[in-house]
Formats: sequence, structure tokens, C-alpha cells
Amino acid sequence: MNHRSLVFRLGAWYTLLLSATFILVAVATFYGLRHYLRASLRDSLTRRSEQVEQILVRAPADVTAAEIAREIETRIAPEFNNRFVRVTRSPGNMIYRSGRPSDGSFDSAAVGAIKMTTSVEMGRSVTAMVNDQHLMVSATPVSSISGRYLVELGVSIEPIEAVLERLLDLLALLLPILTVCAAGGGYLLVSWALRPVDRISQTAEQMSLQNLTARLPVVPSGDALERLSNSLNNMLGRLGDSVQTSRRFLADASHELRTPLTVIKGELQELTNGGPLTKRDLNERVGSVLEEVDRLEHLVSGLLVLSRLDAGETLRDWGDVDLAELVRSIAEQMRLMADDRGIEIELSPLEKALIRGDRARLKQIVVNLLDNAIRFTPRGGSVRVRTASDDSGSLLEVSDTGIGIPPSAIPFVFDRFYRVDEARSREDGGAGLGLSIVKSISAMHGAEVDVDSEPGRGSSFRVKFPRRSPLVAAVALTSAPEPRSSQGRD
Repeated sequence: MNHRSLVFRLGAWYTLLLSATFILVAVATFYGLRHYLRASLRDSLTRRSEQVEQILVRAPADVTAAEIAREIETRIAPEFNNRFVRVTRSPGNMIYRSGRPSDGSFDSAAVGAIKMTTSVEMGRSVTAMVNDQHLMVSATPVSSISGRYLVELGVSIEPIEAVLERLLDLLALLLPILTVCAAGGGYLLVSWALRPVDRISQTAEQMSLQNLTARLPVVPSGDALERLSNSLNNMLGRLGDSVQTSRRFLADASHELRTPLTVIKGELQELTNGGPLTKRDLNERVGSVLEEVDRLEHLVSGLLVLSRLDAGETLRDWGDVDLAELVRSIAEQMRLMADDRGIEIELSPLEKALIRGDRARLKQIVVNLLDNAIRFTPRGGSVRVRTASDDSGSLLEVSDTGIGIPPSAIPFVFDRFYRVDEARSREDGGAGLGLSIVKSISAMHGAEVDVDSEPGRGSSFRVKFPRRSPLVAAVALTSAPEPRSSQGRD
């Protein structure tokens, strides 16, 4: 048996607790019974003493000791009833003492005088134990017209002691048996109570990455064990979803990497296996390879950002950032890209919106949203960027007049590698990672992202940042530096 096991320790504690309870009950039973029996004996002595008291009170003033003795023998019969009676008249003359009882339980002549106490002297009766004779004796002072008396009446306590001895013998026999039963019952009870834990352990041993659909058994007990099973099952569900997402992400990433690598391989094979090429053909093939390399670089950069975000990368440069100033700077940098596509970028309006965050990560949000809007807006369209701030928080909104998003695709636009139009996205160099990066970075800042779109009329992406503490906002506004020139690089 493993002495360190939970079953053994719980069983041992259960046994100790029950054993201590049995001992306490046994002790309480023993002393309670002894108290009850002795109290009953005192009541009996009190009633008999009252009978002797009546004899003395009713006796005339000239009553003799023989008359008192005869009356006591007639009414009390101490020898026959196995009682001890002794009557002493002040100043210490013994006028009556009972003889040896019929059962021979004590020797009347050997019973010494009860020690006088203050209670007796004040007229109250007391009860004392004469241990050498196994007697309980009550001493009661009596005053009558015939004189002052001390009535001593006793009875043997051997029957009580015999009952208590038998009780002790019974308890000495039962306590070890009850302790053994408690130990065995405790072990079985704990084993039975922990059986669901064993089943959970067995099920957990069978789980693997290939078998994440299995779930732990749930015991409907309504206690911590049921809550633990439900929590573990919920954790397994989230783990399974994460594994499936990782597998899908790996498969999608492999597919996305394969396409440009295939193109590069084909172009290089044409260069090495083909005949003489003109300078124009050579430039076209090298240009095609460079385009695919650029696409690979863009894809790998996006994957690296997502992997860092998934790994829980902390925000390194946490500080106060004005969204309006940040948007103005990035818009100027991307205006050349928009002009090449015949698209106008409108900054209307840009209200001061001070938030706490990582400037570099926030820049990625703005860049990805603007890049996404420019790439999917036809020539002659426009992209509008707006920032705002109120009591509910700060807002960044990027709207375009582009091709829009079908309603069926809106729930999936933030998924990795998801494209509404595969062919058009590849032509524009998109890998389907930009909006995923936006959502991940927004979540790191406690922000929410949503989108409204209508096919053929454009889309509007909104990033809602939480409200700052008024005290923090006031301090930041008073200490914030002046915005940099809109022509400077971020």
C-alpha cells in the first residue's frame, strides 16, 4: 500500500476522525452514566433520610434511644434493605447504628464519622463517599423537641461500580472493532469516491493530438469534481480548436508559399534550359521572379507578425499615441501608392484621439486597413479615414468606395488566408493576412473591430478603442509632445 497516496491519506484521516469521535462518545457515555446512577442514588438517600427525619421530629421530648431505634428498625429496616443508618444526638452521643446488611456489602462498625462541614453545621445535608466501604453516605442535621440529631444514611455503590466496569469492558472490546471497521470503511469509501478521478485519468491517458475529440466523463454530483470535469472538457475543446486552427494555418501557409516558389522555379528553369534570350525576355523573366520574391517577402513578414502575436508577444513601446497624428503621417506615406492607382485619400475629419498602445503595432493597423482599401478600390474611387474620440472611447474608421464584400463573406474576412475573390487577391499581391493582423493587434490593445460593407458600394472598417481613465487622459494630454510634421516618416 502506498502510504503517500491520496486514498491512504484520506482513509487515515477518516479513521482518526471516527476513532476520536468513538472515544469521545465512549468517555461521555461512561461519565454520563456514572453521574446519572449516582444522582439517582442520592435521590434515594434523600427520601430515606426524610423518613428518619420524620421519626425524629415526631418523637416526644422524653423519647429514649431504644424507642428511636425500634421505630427506625420498623419503618426503615436497614439490614434487610442493605442500608447503613446512624443517628447521633448532640453533643456526639450515638443512639442508633444499623447492623451488618444482609448482602454483606459493607461493615457498619467500620464506617467512620462523616467529616463535619459548614453546610451540615448550617442545617443542610451533604453526601460523601466512603471509599474503603464502597458507600455513599448522606449526612442530614435534624432539630426537634427531643434534641439535635445528625442522621447518616448510606447505601453501597458496588452495583453501580459493577455496571460501570461492565461498560468499560464493553467499550474496550468495541472501540478496536469500530476503529478497524472505520479504517476499512474509510478506505472503501474514499476509493469509491475517487473512482471518477481514476476514470478521468484513464481517459486522459488515451488522449493525444490525433484524438482530441475524446472528452472526460462528467459525474453529475454538483460538486468541485463535476466543475473540474466540465472545465477540463472546455479546455480540451479550446485546445482542439487551436490545434485545428494551427493545422489549417500550416496548410494554408504551405499552399501560399508553394505558389510563388513554383513560379520562381519555372522561370529559373526557363532561364537555364531555354535557348538564347533577348534582353527584353531576360528582363521580363527576372522581373517575374522579383515579383514573386516580393510576394514571398510580404507573406513571410505577415506570418512572422502573426506568429509573434500568437506567441503572446508583449507590447514593447507602450505609451500615449494620438491616432489623428499617426493616421496623417501614414496617409502621406501611402498617398503615392494611391495616386498610382488613381485613388484619392481623404482625411476628414481627424479629431484628436489619444490612446495607450504600441505605436509600431498601431501603425500596422492603419497601414493594413489603408492598403486593403486602396487595393480593392477601382481607379477613380476614394478612401476616407476618420478618427474620433468621446466618452465611450476612441475610433479609427477607414471607408472606401471599392468593390465591397458579400454578406456571406463578412463573418470570415478576419480569418487567416481568407479571400473573397481568390484570383483578384493574387493579382493584387494579397495573402489574406492583413485583416487577421489588424484583429490580433486590436485585441492586444483591448479594441474591437467590425466591418460594414455592401457589394459594389464599398466597405467601412472601424476599430473601437476602450475609454481611458480620466486622470490618465488628463495627465497624458498635458504632457503629450507636439505632433510631428505630416511629411515625416513614422
